[in-house]
Amino acid sequence: MRVLIAPDSFKGSLSSVEVAEALATGWRRVRPADVIALAPLADGGEGLLAAVEVAGGWVRRLARARDPLGRWIDAAWLQSMDDRTAVVEMAAASGLSRLGLAERDPMGATTHGTGDLIRAALDGAARHVVLGIGGSATTDGGRGILEALGATVAGDPPVIDLERLDPRLGTTSLDVACDVTNPLLGERGAAATYGPQKGATPDQVALLDRRNAAWADALEAAAGTRVRDLPGAGAAGGVGFAMLAIAGRFRQFGLRPGIELVMATIGFAERLAAADLVITGEGRIDAQTAFGKTALGVARLAERQGVRCAAVGGGVEPEGREALGRHGTLVVPVWQEPVALDVAMSAGAVPLVECGARMAAMDDLTAPPARTT
Repeated sequence: MRVLIAPDSFKGSLSSVEVAEALATGWRRVRPADVIALAPLADGGEGLLAAVEVAGGWVRRLARARDPLGRWIDAAWLQSMDDRTAVVEMAAASGLSRLGLAERDPMGATTHGTGDLIRAALDGAARHVVLGIGGSATTDGGRGILEALGATVAGDPPVIDLERLDPRLGTTSLDVACDVTNPLLGERGAAATYGPQKGATPDQVALLDRRNAAWADALEAAAGTRVRDLPGAGAAGGVGFAMLAIAGRFRQFGLRPGIELVMATIGFAERLAAADLVITGEGRIDAQTAFGKTALGVARLAERQGVRCAAVGGGVEPEGREALGRHGTLVVPVWQEPVALDVAMSAGAVPLVECGARMAAMDDLTAPPARTT
């Protein structure tokens, strides 16, 4: 058999690369003659660079960029072999993982570093940028990115001048990997929904929402558009809003579901077409799976291409099993018996190796397809 192993990370436990390698190890134990290819995936958040890089055809670059607190660091981005395409992971410079628990600063954290990385990609001759905006530490409405790209902001309330934006944006296409539909402001907005995860108190959530409202007034006036209520405007603390506001400055712009964008970037459909079976997976297969997570994206594509599909879940709930089952995907729990979350997350790769071996022995996955006459 030709088996393609394409999981997302098990967040807080194992990267997508580690999950794929563990499943492959277990599968080979039972079926050593099978041809196994690894295609770890990501949804645009932390781990995007690792998942794209392992697909091959990319060079890892380092650039000086500011972390969420403005400190200069070396942050990574990827460039295609022909130099034309760059992959930028917001978490690499502006991510919550860049800060210790005591360092979280929801009011002061800035997205400048992500703008630094985009500018580095432009300096490197890239004219197609794939930007993953998950895992941010920020709620600045994307102000830091715009300032790093040349916009000037002064005063309180702010006045914005976009005329000095990097002119290279006009010859660049930007695809933003975005899996949320929140608007910028209000009860479902960036501050209310995601601010507490970044350390914001209830009072700070209210202040951030008011600050983003003033920012939205200024940026929309400068850009001549109203985008604060569009789905995805609230993504990454308002980065979605900033990118939507200046969408017309790019040669081409798209805000796309993360898994779809990642699969397109690594040529996943072509790799899938060469497989007899694809194995995907994520830490939890639950009700959220139905809203476009990695496993669902793989299941849909496998169904369209007529490739058998299985999904591995660290935790599996009926809603997730049903969502994938509608696309003909077999859901396999990593654990055969329920375990506590802390036990599962601390167990490392061994349970996934065992799960891979168990799957390789399942007739539902390995039996030859029925012949038709």
